[in-house]
Amino acid sequence: MNKIIITIFALSLTGIFLVFFAFQSVQPLKVLSISNIKYQQDEKNMSVIAINAIEDREPVKILFGGDMMFDRYIRQTGENKGYGYIISDMTELFNESDCVVANLEGPVTKNDSVSVNSEFGSPDNYRFTFDSSSVQMLKDNNFCIVNLGNNHIGNFGVEGIAQTKNFMRAGGLYYFGDTGVEDEQRYFIQDFDGVKIAFINYNQFVKNALPNALDDIQNVKDKSDFVVAYTHWGEEYKTSSRQNEQNIAHQIIDSGVDVIIGSHPHVIQEKEVYKGKTIYYSLGNFIFDQYFSEETKQGLLVQTTFDTDKDTITFEEHQVKLTPSGNTLLK
Repeated sequence: MNKIIITIFALSLTGIFLVFFAFQSVQPLKVLSISNIKYQQDEKNMSVIAINAIEDREPVKILFGGDMMFDRYIRQTGENKGYGYIISDMTELFNESDCVVANLEGPVTKNDSVSVNSEFGSPDNYRFTFDSSSVQMLKDNNFCIVNLGNNHIGNFGVEGIAQTKNFMRAGGLYYFGDTGVEDEQRYFIQDFDGVKIAFINYNQFVKNALPNALDDIQNVKDKSDFVVAYTHWGEEYKTSSRQNEQNIAHQIIDSGVDVIIGSHPHVIQEKEVYKGKTIYYSLGNFIFDQYFSEETKQGLLVQTTFDTDKDTITFEEHQVKLTPSGNTLLK
């Protein structure tokens, strides 16, 4: 009798262990997603079959703007009404983006302004320096990267460029651009939750502008998902690009750039699609005090969506108007 009881107990214990180990072997297979790999479960066989390794990366929305200048009348407006007033009408649009990127048309320094109240057309009237309050305003409004490669960044010399970069770093803003300073890194790659977007600059006002840009493209294109060229080129106040800019744009695209955003003419110029890549030759003014013509009071913001899953870039355009009150309004 005792042998029968012992046998039954042993068989029961064996059964318990078998069920336990079977459960342990099956249990991990119920996981339906690990490390961005999507699975389907075979319920009949209690097993899991990996069907596809899919990178779960959300599209990135970047809002691009044109030229920003925070001296002269814009500086006075910021000091009198607060810098946030200048772009308060566009706050909602900024917050719909993952990042706002535009051209900073001058240095941020500790120097006093020489252009405020200067005579129109005089050399001082075009010599810009911005107060550091403008950096905080940009950061507060979802700007994350600025282009420094333009014809005014050197208005206060190499020291002014160095101060600008220090203010950018202290304010939590990234920057890129060919400022003409030797041995600097001209490009920047930003990782947006797994989507890497590279920003390079073509600045026609520095030596070796095109070779520099082409070198930068080669340095970033294998390290990023998309490459953006932010250009500073062309002829001021002309509403159409020149053949020279078109030739350079095509060469930049052929070298590996996915989209070109242009600045400097202070007016909106045409858009072109070349080999499936979009070129905005000039977005015009974004924040500026040029109220002398209807063209200079117009600007374009471009909401650009980078989708790695679909391998596409799409665009949504927003027109803005610069007002004599010192602010920029959505049209």
